Amino acid sequence: GTDLLLYNLTGGEMVNVGNVAEFAFDDSGEFLAYTVDARDRLGNGVQLRNMKTDVVKSLDSERGLYRRLTWADSGLALAVLRGMPDSAAKDTSFALIAFTGFGKGAPVRTVIDGKTLAGFPAGMQISADRAPRWADDFSAVYFGIRDAKKKPATPVLADASGGANAANRPSVVQAGAPGAGGTINQPNVPADDDNPSLILWHWKDPRLQSQQIVQEQADKSYSYLSLYRLADQKFMRLADDELRNLNVAPRDRFAIGIDTRAYQQVASYSGRYYQDVYTIDLKTGVRKRAVPKHLGPTAPSPDGTLLLYFGMDTSYHVLDMATGQTRDITRGVPTVFGDTADDHFNLVPPPFGPMGWAKDGSAVLLSDGWDVWKVPTRGGTAINLTGDGRKTGVHYLRRYAFDPREKGIDLTKPLYFATYGEWTKKEGFARVDGRRGGAASLVFEDAKLNFLKARDADVFLFTRQTFLDFPNFHLASSAFGSEKQLTDANPQQRQVAWSTGTKLVDYVSAKGDKLQGTLYLPANYDAGKKYPMLVTIYEKRSQNRHAYAAPNETRAPNPTLFTSKGYVVFDPDIVYKLNDPGMSAVWSVLPAVKAAIATGIVDSTNVGLWGHSWGGYQTAFLVTQTDMFKSAIAGAPLTDLVSMYSSIYWNSGGTNQAIFESSQGRFKGNFTDHYDAYIRNSPVFQAKNVKTPLVILHNDKDGAVDFNQGVTYYNTLRQLGKEVIMLEYAGENHGLARPTNQKDYAVRMGEWFDHYLSGKPAPEWMKEGIPRIRMEDHLRERKPVVKPDAPIVP
Repeated sequence: GTDLLLYNLTGGEMVNVGNVAEFAFDDSGEFLAYTVDARDRLGNGVQLRNMKTDVVKSLDSERGLYRRLTWADSGLALAVLRGMPDSAAKDTSFALIAFTGFGKGAPVRTVIDGKTLAGFPAGMQISADRAPRWADDFSAVYFGIRDAKKKPATPVLADASGGANAANRPSVVQAGAPGAGGTINQPNVPADDDNPSLILWHWKDPRLQSQQIVQEQADKSYSYLSLYRLADQKFMRLADDELRNLNVAPRDRFAIGIDTRAYQQVASYSGRYYQDVYTIDLKTGVRKRAVPKHLGPTAPSPDGTLLLYFGMDTSYHVLDMATGQTRDITRGVPTVFGDTADDHFNLVPPPFGPMGWAKDGSAVLLSDGWDVWKVPTRGGTAINLTGDGRKTGVHYLRRYAFDPREKGIDLTKPLYFATYGEWTKKEGFARVDGRRGGAASLVFEDAKLNFLKARDADVFLFTRQTFLDFPNFHLASSAFGSEKQLTDANPQQRQVAWSTGTKLVDYVSAKGDKLQGTLYLPANYDAGKKYPMLVTIYEKRSQNRHAYAAPNETRAPNPTLFTSKGYVVFDPDIVYKLNDPGMSAVWSVLPAVKAAIATGIVDSTNVGLWGHSWGGYQTAFLVTQTDMFKSAIAGAPLTDLVSMYSSIYWNSGGTNQAIFESSQGRFKGNFTDHYDAYIRNSPVFQAKNVKTPLVILHNDKDGAVDFNQGVTYYNTLRQLGKEVIMLEYAGENHGLARPTNQKDYAVRMGEWFDHYLSGKPAPEWMKEGIPRIRMEDHLRERKPVVKPDAPIVP
């Protein structure tokens, strides 16, 4: 434990409480509970402090370990796990201690110990990896149980030869690690470990071995949800190996279980994670499969008796968990609640997601992507609450739930929504009548906005940001007539050469799609002058128009760094056609660049291109199809889609097959069925067409796009005599984590585009490369010498 300091905000007194490991206030703030964790566990326990009287009581005291201190969400009930170490099993055996009856004299203590509890499964114990949770009425407490560790068998000593060989064994590759193997950048196996380093992959594995490795710690800490009813002293195990994923619905009458076993292996390559949805009666423990092969969101009602779910027929349904009866609540509603504009390979349009239940369960709020509808759950006519979203091209994006204690939406009170103009990029804040409908726009402007509300008053705190304006805090009343700026958090911006603004560019793709891009204008912009332009790509980006970008090296390329140097930065939108992700970039980006040039701002002879990951793939492909760009940088690009398809996404341990079939790849299936499509969209198979000087960034420990993708493209271009450089930061993953690497990449990126787009001299590393034997000196020479208090000159 450590020191806990209690500071009286009124009187200024300070109280020091020593050896505190965990602490928590009850909802009213009247009581403070904390656990004591002292040396040698002497004096350990749970203490309760009355914050009004400063009286401290001991609720429990043992020479054990106290973990997961938890108050009930509201009301006075407290739970904690008490563990007693078992040295023989190298484990800790936990009991659950529950306290109720606060404010009625001494709290009532209940000890729940699996060793003495009737019905508790043999060979299992209470888990410390799941915090206890109270039922709403404090009648029961939920907790996790797990398999108890077995006492280790007597070890068998290796013979002298085996021991000697073990001591000389070389390092082995870390399980599941991407990139270089052997002894490079890998941990040593302990010299006394005489076990083989085998990982056995089997075609029947529901999850790939690589995925099991990534999820191993989560698997080890998994616990089966259980409950204990205090009144009748009854234990009930809710989860088991057939139904491991359970969530308790409000009011503790039912639980909702998810079973994915039948679909798990197919989902690993299809990306469609079907599930069988079960309801569990928490009084009897009876399970019912309520929704088979489901795909989409579910949401229980505030009273915990109904379940909302999105069906494969693109309709929303409500299930009565007691009777098992279902109702299609959106039949006849004159809109579609699935995203028909989504350009992924979908079997059905994906839902926009429910916005919440009415407090009394009489209705749900659903989005059709533009407007918010109040849809009755017990029969009746749906109402378009917002009314004008689709007509005006304004999305009612999300509802602000200002009260964290909210349990269901109170439709008798005003509702507040964030709004976004599809073609203006304006953002706003609207108040909506939850009973009759009707929206009043309170704020709608060329800025990015985010709002908070006082809990008990119509006072709003919000931030407003643009590409020019830091997101300072403002204060406003409900009228929003005369807000007050509270902060000026970034005054140093006035010392920096800053962009003069942004401009929206409208264009039409080669396939007829209406699209937009954002131009970020250079500092000291002169309307009669043409500027070099850096194009940055990654699917849709024009929505970022009003995002403030402080100069830094962690997001490369930072648009402010380039606009301050006299560049135009352009973020165009890309939409996709199935089986042609690379060509889709061509069909979207080339018309976008032509439209940007048509503004008269851009020097058409000095246009560069940058993208990372999926944007890196698009960059690597675009330079095989056009000579429009004078130079380009592709970060972590996919280059051979055939080999990429069946490789591993090492960061998650899953396959890339799912990404190709139902996510970014936008293919209709695997490469064996669509071979020509995979080939024509792979940069490496079109490499002979490249004329644009290219930098490839690819790191040896990339756990998203395998390092070999970058190496393959580099070697192919090198053999063809193309201008290509590859930057590899050893030990880095998909992005750069080390600040020194971030800065090095940002500087080299600037040098690369400054040479090709602004005519500055090329540094040595660009002209001739750096031999490995000289690399250390090269890096040392490039480290900047920073003088203290050096001024920033605009």
